[in-house]
Amino acid sequence: MSRLPDSPDLSDEIDRDERLPMTTQERRLVLTSSIGTIFQWYDFFLYGAMASVIARQFFTSLEPGAAFILTLLAFAAGFVVRPIGAVIFGHLGDRIGRKQTFLATVLLMGISTVLVALLPTYSTAGVFAPIALVTLRMLQGLALGGEYGGAVIYVAEHAPQHQRGAYTGWIQTTATIGLLLSLLVVLGVRTLLGEAAFADWGWRVPFGLSALMLSLSLWLRLSLTESPAFRRMQQEGRGSKAPLAECFGQWKNLRVIVLALFGLVAGQAVIWYTGQFYALFFLTGVLKVEASTATWLMTVALLITLPLFVGFGMLSDRIGRKPVIMTGLLLACLGLHPLYHALTHFANPALAEAQQKVRIVVRADPATCSFQANPLATDLSFSSACDIAKRTLAQLSASYHNEAVAPGTPTEVRIGETVLQPPEGVLTDDGSRFDQDSLLEVSHFRKEVLPDALAAAGYPVKADPDRMNRVGVVLVLAALMVLVAMVYGPLGAALVEMFPTRIRYTAMSLPYHLGNGWFGGLLPSIAFGMSAQDGSMYHGLWFPIAVAGLTFAVGMAFIRETKDVDIYAKFLYWHPNRLGR
Repeated sequence: MSRLPDSPDLSDEIDRDERLPMTTQERRLVLTSSIGTIFQWYDFFLYGAMASVIARQFFTSLEPGAAFILTLLAFAAGFVVRPIGAVIFGHLGDRIGRKQTFLATVLLMGISTVLVALLPTYSTAGVFAPIALVTLRMLQGLALGGEYGGAVIYVAEHAPQHQRGAYTGWIQTTATIGLLLSLLVVLGVRTLLGEAAFADWGWRVPFGLSALMLSLSLWLRLSLTESPAFRRMQQEGRGSKAPLAECFGQWKNLRVIVLALFGLVAGQAVIWYTGQFYALFFLTGVLKVEASTATWLMTVALLITLPLFVGFGMLSDRIGRKPVIMTGLLLACLGLHPLYHALTHFANPALAEAQQKVRIVVRADPATCSFQANPLATDLSFSSACDIAKRTLAQLSASYHNEAVAPGTPTEVRIGETVLQPPEGVLTDDGSRFDQDSLLEVSHFRKEVLPDALAAAGYPVKADPDRMNRVGVVLVLAALMVLVAMVYGPLGAALVEMFPTRIRYTAMSLPYHLGNGWFGGLLPSIAFGMSAQDGSMYHGLWFPIAVAGLTFAVGMAFIRETKDVDIYAKFLYWHPNRLGR
């Protein structure tokens, strides 16, 4: 990295002795890049940190379970469009430079987040409210699609050759720090205002605070200079005039993009979201741990494991990116189920004990059972006895087994030796509501009969804070985050090293945001839906396990080591003169 950034000869700044300690300018560059990216992740993750509140404010017309699923899908909307942002801003980054694209992404993200603070809710604006929310969420996704690639490339293109994993490891911490910051801000505002005021209007404050972060981010990024690799490429006239055409119109480039997606990123993405976001959803939504307690426990675990992102990046500088990432993928495939069972044991031991002692079975004709993960459902969508039983069990965090019976056989819920027969919901002639007698019967079953039977079998209504093993919960969460750091810490350097400078922004951003946007971002809603449909609260874990397993297989078979690649050379990842020697 240059000690004289304005020098017309860039060879010295690229080839300087990598054993020299970091200069003040270098430390400032990494810090400046990281702070701006942290604020972007903070903006993006605020929605997830307040999912339950947003469900009540913007999806109040739906049944609670369906409202939460739709809230998760709205959360995922920002992830779905991230690849589009990667293409748009990646093209700009490869054509006009890293710095200018940096400024555009932070501006778009900041404005979109601040506008969420000003949105009317469903009670005042009707259907316009969720539509506007999803629109702003998608704009956030577009901005983030251009942010990560620019940040990690900018740092990597300044980093010494054999310290690239350590340098980019700092950028890899930004997503976790952004999540941590969003959790702390939400927790602080919630504590300061009280639960009632926070649910009424206080939820807007964390979004509004983004205006301050936007101002600081713009100020920091205006001070940055263009990366030496990009300037050298421009001086030598080797820039790409059509990076999109080069990336996607030539199979040799597209092939590496596909390998990066399925051999590295997809598995990393599902592990990241299973270890952090889904773990938080699981604690609060399934194990019924009080929200502030769950946030504190997650915060402690994040703080403990945060240095590991840089640590595994440094390790990958020594032994290679592939061994570290592939080991993390394999350990995740083997460990997710045991770790989540342990999480239940420590966070809600009464629930774990009840599940061990008492088996719950729903015996019903499959033809009478609806798809339980329907995000557009209302109470009236689940009127059969099978649906009423399953929805109530799911809302009470009671895992159950399904058993098919012959058509015409009444639905039964068996809780150990206790047998219950749930009522059928009878709709009025126009189908607009339950018949009055039916409504009373269904309500009685949901609020008294089934909860009383579960309580008698030892199933708790919520996690008992006096019985909770907080140290155990933190250790389990920390173990999940060790897996996250293993697969994520070296990833930025690996992706940068797979593509040449002329198309690097576009080529590496797309697989990263396809993997994290589609496989990772959709994970909470997919896993929640899988569990709701199957009956087991652990069933959704098979999705990340399957994706991580696929990535491990593809990565072991086709991904080559990249740590010794010269990212300033013109050759591509697969060139025989650069790799496979």
